[in-house]
Amino acid sequence: MIALAIGFFASRDPGRGARETAEKFAAAWAVNDYRRMYELLDERSRRAIGLDAFQLAYRDAATTATTRSLTVGQIRTNEGDTVPVPVTVRTRVFGTIQGILDVPTSGDGDDARVAWRRALVFPDLQPGEALTRETSMPERASLLARDGAVLAKGADRTSDISDVASQIVGGLQQIPAAELPVYRALGYPDDARVGASGLERIFQQQLAGTPGGRLLGGSRVLARTEPATAAAVKTTIDPEIERSAIANLGGRYGGIAAIDPRNGEILALSGVAFSGLQPPGSTFKIITLTGALEAGIAKPTTQYPVVSEALLSGVPIQNANGEYCGGTLVQSFAHSCNSVFAPLGARLGPEKLFDVAERFGFNQPLGIPGSAVSTIPQPADMGDDLNVGSTAIGQGLVQATTLQMTLAAATIADGGKRPVPTLQLGARPRFVRVTSPRVAREVSKMMDAVVAEGTGTAAQIDGVKVAGKTGTAELRSTVAPADGEETPDHLTDDIPDTDAWFVSFAPEDNPRVAVGVLFTEAGAGGEVAAPAAREVLVTALQRIR
Repeated sequence: MIALAIGFFASRDPGRGARETAEKFAAAWAVNDYRRMYELLDERSRRAIGLDAFQLAYRDAATTATTRSLTVGQIRTNEGDTVPVPVTVRTRVFGTIQGILDVPTSGDGDDARVAWRRALVFPDLQPGEALTRETSMPERASLLARDGAVLAKGADRTSDISDVASQIVGGLQQIPAAELPVYRALGYPDDARVGASGLERIFQQQLAGTPGGRLLGGSRVLARTEPATAAAVKTTIDPEIERSAIANLGGRYGGIAAIDPRNGEILALSGVAFSGLQPPGSTFKIITLTGALEAGIAKPTTQYPVVSEALLSGVPIQNANGEYCGGTLVQSFAHSCNSVFAPLGARLGPEKLFDVAERFGFNQPLGIPGSAVSTIPQPADMGDDLNVGSTAIGQGLVQATTLQMTLAAATIADGGKRPVPTLQLGARPRFVRVTSPRVAREVSKMMDAVVAEGTGTAAQIDGVKVAGKTGTAELRSTVAPADGEETPDHLTDDIPDTDAWFVSFAPEDNPRVAVGVLFTEAGAGGEVAAPAAREVLVTALQRIR
């Protein structure tokens, strides 16, 4: 009797199967489950279009409409074999579009299937109509320095301070072919110009504004919007600090970065400060020192022998220029003793060295488009004590940007918290805890000794305590050949075989600014990079309170 009753009511609702199939089809569409949608097609429809082409049709329609999300309303009735499904499409460019998707079906009851046609890729499309669009971009928004000076404005991107803008703003280009799918999904026309480099690239989405235009079903207008210009973007760049960074780079290949360690605001970038990777040399000892203090294998008063080299895996690692070096850990850091820090890194071990480096930000993107990722090898790839020790002094396979090493200094400056860098003024400050305030304070005091009495005295500023660390990274061996061996050409040419580094912050007891400097193939960090950092620090301390 129950079966008879079900059969009786089903016979009185012959459209139930069609509605259930249309509901399943629309529900799968709402979650982009195109494979499930395809499974609901009748045999004739599946012969007419394969799964790949079916999925592509829906993806193309979503791109054309700039679909964000799709929701399905309640199906109340159907007209024979066609089920009208209320659909709401929320788009990036054309607003919210409400319409009806007329789903044709074939078969009865549980055998009902969708008799698919191309008009089902979007609501309110009629048979034979294609979904297309016509879009255009608004005028690009202005880029401003932190003091409101115009870095770039209008279609021709003119600036009030062209000397600064030419170094930091970057340029525009037509959308690269590889990026066309992304920009099409955002509603950009294919001939739009987008940021190719510098701040134009970094702030592409904020500067571009919202496209506008018409969404068409055949020749009919389904939706229409006007392009909307975005608000001006105020950056963290300080024109005077940027000028100082440009001047002190002096056209040489390298990079200078300045940031506020209290909030991660980038005050200046010149050269390849966030895109050029080089071995960081002894600036990396900030990281090795942090790990050693955390592990308790060294403390500031620990004594080390005064020697010119140390043996690791039977191979000598020399101090710079074969100098004798040692004493307390503070003195060894101040004078950048490889003979101390290479064995210290080997004792710390590859796993702990790797861990502390990653906490400082290595092997992670900085979140700034166009920035290179600084890298340290995996522990298993560091090899023997010699390679671990080389890594610990910033040689081997370690690679870093100027901005990354500036962030290492800023981390110590801010009590062991690494600021997440930002170029947008007013962005909420974010930090990553790297080490304890106690360890950071100990490292800070040792960086103070570098400038007070060690290799970084050229960065001293009257009346201001400067904390810093020099780096002289070998690009080729600088060891003189043994008696009877031929001298390599690179030891006799005029090009230095080392990168010059210096990272710093000031005032040491209440840091407001961190500055990093890299000059490639330029000599010793204390002689070449430290004086440039000093000049940028002086300017920045006058500007940032």
